[in-house]
Amino acid sequence: MSEEDNIIDNLVLSGGLEVCGVDADSGELLYSFTPKLKDLNPELFKEHLNHVNQEIMRLWEKGYVNVDFMEDDPVVTLSDKAFNNKEISQLTKAEQWSLLEIKRLLKHK
Repeated sequence: MSEEDNIIDNLVLSGGLEVCGVDADSGELLYSFTPKLKDLNPELFKEHLNHVNQEIMRLWEKGYVNVDFMEDDPVVTLSDKAFNNKEISQLTKAEQWSLLEIKRLLKHK
């Protein structure tokens, strides 16, 4: 087992990661971070937060999300384009995954 596999296993067992699906192309498990990650691995949490912010900005630039920068903590909402399958198909696989995650997270608010 690789070091990366050990890290993933430990984060799953400690509640920092949860299985959220299976990649349709590769069959590999897909994981999402939980709020516990901040306490379990602050460095990984910071890297993840930076990545999420970059993805949100990329989707905002392309018109898939709206960001209200006037709030102390900017508010992200979905645009009509985020629900248009033809438009979504023009995104990269990574961007599609990011948009799907944003939708999932906003649904649970």
